[in-house]
Amino acid sequence: MVGRILTSDDCMAEGAAWLAANEPRFAHALALTGPPPLRRRDDGFAQLLEAIVSQQVSTHAARAIWGRMVDAGLTNPAAVLAADDVTLRAPGLSGQKMRYARALAAAGIDFDELRTLPDADVTRILVEVPGIGRWTAEIYAMFSLGRADVFAPADLALQESARRLFGLPDRPREAALRHMAADWSPWRTVAAGLLWAYYRVETDREGIL
Repeated sequence: MVGRILTSDDCMAEGAAWLAANEPRFAHALALTGPPPLRRRDDGFAQLLEAIVSQQVSTHAARAIWGRMVDAGLTNPAAVLAADDVTLRAPGLSGQKMRYARALAAAGIDFDELRTLPDADVTRILVEVPGIGRWTAEIYAMFSLGRADVFAPADLALQESARRLFGLPDRPREAALRHMAADWSPWRTVAAGLLWAYYRVETDREGIL
């Protein structure tokens, strides 16, 4: 069963208010940051392919490579499967990312169906594709599908933000943060948005002389 879908900034504000009412530390974060904005992206093959392209490279390099992929028309399964190594390497794909791109293109994912599936099934289907880990699948569910109750505890910024906000002695690892986030259901995506916003506030403060 598909739960709440985030469709507007009002949804984000509703979730943030619930979190603040149920956890005083989120109330503190919300007072500093305000409700996090809705950050919806497109869904589908190109969005996941771009995520693969962006892995383990700088933001600048990822944008440049993806721009060349777009210019070359390599943003749909048929084009990727038809391309030879030279064509895929030209925009800047490594050998490993060429394999991942082809695996995604050959996976035959029904992206329309993903919109109708429970969060756990979305993650299960996506992580079966080489090159797509749980973090990527969860981020896709959060931002491309607008799911309100998904969290990505492997995200380092979320881990560090949780350490700061909750006064933890160490940065929580993925399993520990996933356990913490269970208490933030049914608004875990909004909780992530608040934590990212709080992280930006805290790190900007450190840069002030």
